[in-house]
Amino acid sequence: MKKKKEKKVTETADDLKLNDIDSEAEDSIEETVEKELSPEEQIEALNKEIAEGKDNLLRLKADFQNYRMRTAKEIANARMFGQSDTILPFLQVFDHFSMAMTAAEKSENMDAIKQGLEMILKEYKKGLDELGVVAYDAVGEKFDPKLHDAMTNEPSDEVEEGYVIKQWNGGYKLGERLLRPATVVVSSGSANDEQNEE
Repeated sequence: MKKKKEKKVTETADDLKLNDIDSEAEDSIEETVEKELSPEEQIEALNKEIAEGKDNLLRLKADFQNYRMRTAKEIANARMFGQSDTILPFLQVFDHFSMAMTAAEKSENMDAIKQGLEMILKEYKKGLDELGVVAYDAVGEKFDPKLHDAMTNEPSDEVEEGYVIKQWNGGYKLGERLLRPATVVVSSGSANDEQNEE
């Protein structure tokens, strides 16, 4: 029984607090209504609001300009770092190529020149691997216009029509994205079939 009474007393106290707040708000509203501003005071209040609005607008504009400049700088830095990361692996390839050219001018030893070229190819492949670039071979594959760029058709008794016979340039992908399609020659079928059709 005591607990129920305590709850009622607490609820009554909370109700009184709410009633006090409501009456204070009403008094404040009444004071505002009673205290009407003169035209001069209204103009002064509006001018003050306009000045505050202009100040806020100028601050926002300055913040936005700072944000744009910061973003442009970050994009430029990211682009520069991206270019650096891309170029760096190929500097070693260039060094090896320069050494091979110097060796080729001074020596007629074809084995040494071949060894130098193999080293260059190995470094070049390593650079592409570091960048995530994958080469793919199209020879023997069914012609796919998404992956292959057909330069011409040739008759072939060994390769079925619509399949790649030769590859002039290899294709490259970066992840799932195609960087460059393979440049290919596509089989038009047996030469005998073409003559029979004519």
